[in-house]
Amino acid sequence: MTTDLRGLRPDDWDEWYGKLELAFGGVAESPEERALWSDLTEHDRFIGAWDGDECVGTAGAFTFRVTVPGGASVQAAGVTMVSVSSTHRRRGVLTSMMRRQLDDVRSWGEPLAVLTASEPVIYGRFGYGIATHQLRAEIDTSRVRLSVPDGTDDVRLRRADPHDAAVRDACEAVYARHAAARPGMLERRPGWERLPLLDPESDRKGGSPLQCVLARRDGEVIGYVRYFIKPDWDAAGPRGTVELRDLEALDPAAYAALWRHLFDIDLTSTVKTYNRPVDDAWQHLVSDTRRCGTAQRDSLHVRLVDVGAALEARTYQAPVDVVFEVEDAFCPWNEGRWRLTGDAKGASCARTADAADLSLSVRELGAAYLGGVSLASLAAAGRVRELRQGALAEASLGFSSVVAPWLPHGF
Repeated sequence: MTTDLRGLRPDDWDEWYGKLELAFGGVAESPEERALWSDLTEHDRFIGAWDGDECVGTAGAFTFRVTVPGGASVQAAGVTMVSVSSTHRRRGVLTSMMRRQLDDVRSWGEPLAVLTASEPVIYGRFGYGIATHQLRAEIDTSRVRLSVPDGTDDVRLRRADPHDAAVRDACEAVYARHAAARPGMLERRPGWERLPLLDPESDRKGGSPLQCVLARRDGEVIGYVRYFIKPDWDAAGPRGTVELRDLEALDPAAYAALWRHLFDIDLTSTVKTYNRPVDDAWQHLVSDTRRCGTAQRDSLHVRLVDVGAALEARTYQAPVDVVFEVEDAFCPWNEGRWRLTGDAKGASCARTADAADLSLSVRELGAAYLGGVSLASLAAAGRVRELRQGALAEASLGFSSVVAPWLPHGF
């Protein structure tokens, strides 16, 4: 069988997206979701696999900038909407799309590709490593209490319409300040501010429309929280659930005030959250972490498309001077030895003939790139080999991040 890979034409979008929906279970999205993804599609960065007149594969790459350790933002291709028709599995369609896509990303001069995976087992063979995780929690607010810092009572909370333009812009300003400080977060390009405001009834699980509360001090918005409430009762009384969509704040008092608000909502006894940083500070405010039902899962997968440019683009927590022997069968232009020299002020990375200090694949470099996965941990799993004594500790410390990397939303 041969398939034709070609760029996505605007006239083909409806059929292309319909095949994507079919591959993900055949449930049609709401009109507002579909309209948003249609508007965000960058047709010249999206491809389809066609068998005659039938679309049998889909893939795309949004234009993103992702924050890396040190605070810089790096151009990254946000790989998305990847699917293969069930009638065309095991015929090389996915591999051909991944090949075309990474070649394109390289030609665009973007050093990184990033994605979230419906099935994590798929993308490792294409050089993607799991670089961030997300924290889930189900907090029993009938038994867990918060201990808040000084100044929390000085924060003023007010309800707001999440869809109001001024409210949206104020929330986006808070988000932007956080995105610049935490690795893994994405700069929101025009149009993407609509994503966290999507509120189709099918996503509410029987709950309320999206609600928003702003935190203010001296008239300035210093935080926000968006959530919905799912009412419920049993013989003992109300036991509703607060489902957190997103929460950001500029200081500890505003942060604590917003969490306290979630805990204190009448007729509820549970707060659920599905995607928070693994080092999220509420874990240090609660009285009983065992009643918070925490769990983690993989989130952002990172692929270094240009090893030298990617490693130069971030800074390092401690000085490093290490030669990596990199394996990359899928993108062979990355294979070979690279000397990385860097510190908290900057870095350089270039090819070298010097002896290697560490040996690893590009997948492990992707996992460690944002500072959330330790090279030492990967070495303990046999995924990194130390060839010079001391090099592993040096590189592990240098690659670390002060705060855990985090992807706040999918794409």
